[in-house]
Amino acid sequence: MDAAMFADMMAGIEKTLKPYQEGFAKYDYLPEKGMDREEILELMEQFKDMEASKWKEGFISGAVYHGNEAYIDFMNRVYAINSQSNPLHPEIWPSTSKFEAEVVAMTANMLSADRTSDEIVGTVTSGGTESILLAMKTYRDWARETKDITEPEIIAPTTAHAAFTKAGDYFGIKVVRIPVGADFRADVPATWEAINENTIALVGSAPPFPHGIVDPIEELSELARQHELGFHTDACLGGFILPWAEKLGYTVPPFDFRLPGVTSISVDTHKYGYAAKGTSVVLYRGAELRHFQYFSVTDWPGGFYVSPTFAGSRSGALSAVAWAAMVSLGEKGYLDTAKRILETTAWLKREMREIPDIDMIGDPLFMVTFQSKSLNVYQIMEYMTERNWDLSGLHLPPSAHLCITLRHTQEGVKERFLEDFTEAVKYVKEHPEASEGMGPIYGMAAAIETRGMVKSVFNWFMDLLYTV
Repeated sequence: MDAAMFADMMAGIEKTLKPYQEGFAKYDYLPEKGMDREEILELMEQFKDMEASKWKEGFISGAVYHGNEAYIDFMNRVYAINSQSNPLHPEIWPSTSKFEAEVVAMTANMLSADRTSDEIVGTVTSGGTESILLAMKTYRDWARETKDITEPEIIAPTTAHAAFTKAGDYFGIKVVRIPVGADFRADVPATWEAINENTIALVGSAPPFPHGIVDPIEELSELARQHELGFHTDACLGGFILPWAEKLGYTVPPFDFRLPGVTSISVDTHKYGYAAKGTSVVLYRGAELRHFQYFSVTDWPGGFYVSPTFAGSRSGALSAVAWAAMVSLGEKGYLDTAKRILETTAWLKREMREIPDIDMIGDPLFMVTFQSKSLNVYQIMEYMTERNWDLSGLHLPPSAHLCITLRHTQEGVKERFLEDFTEAVKYVKEHPEASEGMGPIYGMAAAIETRGMVKSVFNWFMDLLYTV
């Protein structure tokens, strides 16, 4: 990336933030007199109006999975009623304990807990990353106590979520990344070869974020069972839609607790569970394993301290919203929403396969993932960005996807996407000049020798987000 290209990229990011940093009063210190509440609400409404149209009209990949106005209003009322609750104090807010226990039980049942003789237990967390981190911390502590393993390793496909690398970094666990095959699914023989005396758990995704193609969980989990290892299914993305897809008659590879080798699952209520952002569930095969997740202190002058997750105080309102989402939708609601999403995805995949120079990656149920052997995918992405679309850029190989949500099932959205995408492909084919914006970043990230530079760029970007 040359200096001009880097400057263009910075200018684009700063352009996005500028209206908020310069168009409104800045508060880098407490105002002498508090701002009027009505003024605050008016300001919030302005921000909402500036930001909402893009996701409401179905221009973004994933992120907002439901988005119906009446549904949002209902969720907001639930949150308001429970806004003061804190699960750290179950003696004050026992209703929160009820909500969380039932969210865990309903989620476990959805993931085949009733088909096993083992008790399936879990906790509510703040999101998929925390669910994954907690599971990996649990396996580390379990292996240390039961197997005397002090240099723990987990084995995960290259497509497994970055949170597994984060867990390794946080908890001193070596993360052994194995390749995926030509079908973008985890390589089972490579996993077998990577197992050693320090291995504590294997990982598979249902599906991984990049391509939406479910790993061979049955084979991987059986491998873990034979070696007496933990096996974690990361179903954060697919856990609340794949069970319903299966009931609708779609082919879904087994990934849940019906497989005896699966010992934990992460699944996000705040994605296709349609709860508010900030909740997920991590499940375990047996309370004994879950006990390694808990943290407790008994010799603190402040009294006994125990927490099931990383947070101490946290919002019980978010757990109430997750419960309300699940019981208000019910099985019929989830089946209906899944049907709409899966049919929209199937239509888009079918139409996109007819576009010259575009190669679809696999056949994911709720995602359209594409690459090209002849065109610059990142230029296509940037053209789509100019048309207001927000696609998820991928690399290794260069590709992109649109994760389909209820927003895309609205009348005319899929047709608009296909029209703009077709024009994007045509434009890039006719204008193969150098790309701008984020495209070079994805391209650079594929080269080992430039990844340090990419990390520096992202550090700068994160610093920018916290600049007033």
